[in-house]
Formats: sequence, structure tokens, C-alpha cells
Amino acid sequence: LPGLHIFAIAFALEVSVGKTNTVTALNNSNVLLPCTFLTCIGFQDLVFTWYFNSTELIYHGKIKNKATEPTRIWHNPRVEFVGSTTKKENNISIVLNGVEFSDAGKYTCHVKNPKERNAQHNATIFLTVVHKMVETDNTVTLIIVGVVGGLFGLLILFMLIKRVVLFIIKKTQDGKKECLVSSSGNDNTENGLAGSKAEQKAPPKA
Repeated sequence: LPGLHIFAIAFALEVSVGKTNTVTALNNSNVLLPCTFLTCIGFQDLVFTWYFNSTELIYHGKIKNKATEPTRIWHNPRVEFVGSTTKKENNISIVLNGVEFSDAGKYTCHVKNPKERNAQHNATIFLTVVHKMVETDNTVTLIIVGVVGGLFGLLILFMLIKRVVLFIIKKTQDGKKECLVSSSGNDNTENGLAGSKAEQKAPPKA
């Protein structure tokens, strides 16, 4: 049924290696290979494995339940388990010690949860080994950010100047209107037009 299918998807096992699936390590250094898993209904006798280039097993572990820490079944001597299921959120990360150029490649974190009808899921992280770390040149980025910021500042300045100019023009026009109204009233009074206070001369006698 569609409803049951959606329910099953919502409680499916998920495995993640973080926001990015690429790691760069310096030759002869130690590198962290992160991995976490998520299951909404919990786990029992969960098994997790790490593979190098899909076929070479480098770590094999098991977790009885949420209240216990993972136990190691087998591992490559250069691989150290640094995860935890009681202190950290289902963390099954490992550290590869003494990285060599031959270690570059694909690392797969695989999880199997019997409590979810043996549901399985995995995530992959790619390791690059370099002789020397290259500093990223952010000059172009800084120039672009500076230009965009300058244009934005000019736009704000233009809008402020426009508002000031419009305000001055409005005030000037209002002043002219007041002058015109005042002058019109004075002219009517002086010329003795209808409605003015000037005395009307009597018609000449015949």
C-alpha cells in the first residue's frame, strides 16, 4: 500500500560522510574519515564495515545496541576507530594513520541493521593525498566581493541623493505656490477688485 511504502521510507537506514565527500591529506599525516548513521527505530546487533576502493576491507565492527560502544571485529593496523554511539550521535568514523600516496582513492562506510529487516546503506568519501598543501588564492573572490559591495554602496548613495533632491524641489515648489497666492491677494487689494477692501468711488454727478 502507498501509505505503508511512505512509512517504510521514513524509517529507512541512512549513512552519511558529512557535507562534502572529498578529503585532502598531506603525505605521512593522519586523516579523519567521517561517517555517521541514522535510524529512527533504533538498532540491534548493527554491523558496520569500511572498504578501500570497494573491495579491500580495512575495518569491521559491531554495535549491540544504543547503550553500548562499538566493538572491533577486525581492522587494518593503520586504521584507528574514533567514533562512539553513547557519547556521540551514532558516529563510526575512523582515522587512517601515516597516509601514503597509495592510500588515495575511494573509502566506503557500510552499515547493516538487523532490526530494520537487515536494511543496508552506505556512503563514500574520496581521499586525495598531496605532497604539499596549496593555499587557496582568494584574490579574485575578494575583488568580486569588493566590486559588488562598491556598486551596492553607490546605489544606496544615489537613492539618498535622489530623495534629497526631490525633497528640495518639493519645498521650492511649495514656496513658489505660497508666493503666488500671496502676490495674487495683494494685487487684488491694490487694484480695488471685487471682494477687496478698497473704497469704491461714487459715480460722477451729471
